[in-house]
Amino acid sequence: MRLKDIRPAPCEIEYKNMKFLITDRPTDQSIHTYIQELKKHKVRDVVRVCEPSYKIEELKNEGINVTDLEFDDGTPPPVQIVEEWFELLKKRFRENPDSCVAVHCVAGLGRAPVMVALALIELGMKYEDAVDFIRQKRRGAINAKQLAYLEKYRPKSRLKLKNGHKNACCLQ
Repeated sequence: MRLKDIRPAPCEIEYKNMKFLITDRPTDQSIHTYIQELKKHKVRDVVRVCEPSYKIEELKNEGINVTDLEFDDGTPPPVQIVEEWFELLKKRFRENPDSCVAVHCVAGLGRAPVMVALALIELGMKYEDAVDFIRQKRRGAINAKQLAYLEKYRPKSRLKLKNGHKNACCLQ
């Protein structure tokens, strides 16, 4: 399998020094191609928001962490999943600011783009702009139910930079 065989092609979303790679789900047969693509984008974490369906040993052997944050297809993520997502992002970008976090669902059009949209909203982007930004690179992303969820979502500044560092404290 060649890189161009990954359909739809993975898309990188970058905003305020955070990079995300939205992809569809790899298979055991395509994992080598998938790993090449991840390395090209400096991915250190893969977040699966769909049910596990492939072995992760080869990813781990390449130094890529896999986190399962599964939730139902076509739906918005539960609160606990959102909290775990933001914790992972804070940790990853604090430890390695130039890395990229990959997130995938089955087709890379629903659950994965919603998670990236939540991060963009937390970073200060309006929900409409976040959806448009993602859809420019990922046509057909985010269904009506997920769009309604993003419209109602209220950010709590959980990913914004403070004093040039994420969640940094200042002694006075």
